[in-house]
Amino acid sequence: MVADLQRQIIEQERALYSDKVIEEAHNPKNLGRMPEPDVCGIVRGWCGDTMEIYLRLDRERIKEITFMTDGCGPSVACGSMLTRLAHEMSLEEAGKITPEDLLEALDGLPEESVHCAELAVSTLREAIANRL
Repeated sequence: MVADLQRQIIEQERALYSDKVIEEAHNPKNLGRMPEPDVCGIVRGWCGDTMEIYLRLDRERIKEITFMTDGCGPSVACGSMLTRLAHEMSLEEAGKITPEDLLEALDGLPEESVHCAELAVSTLREAIANRL
């Protein structure tokens, strides 16, 4: 019975989300609060999810980046992928990442989850603004 339920859940996920979204949501990279970051940004989305992004910098380049969210699977996937995209970028380069860039990297999200990409990018921009 449990195996059937797990199989049904996996089938439902695969019907909605790309393999990249599922991988990032189930095995997020860079998840966790960073002790003593150089800068952080915290944003609460209109959906009620909160995302935090922490940066450790070398001059103006992102040397370490982590995130934390209390959000859904797509929010976790977006935070994870965004940290992977922004790592080693300059603040200027990272500030140019768009929700569309994130959606492309994840092979898309359902329309009802696109706001998760917007939340992740807004949080990164908030962290960058807090530095400048």
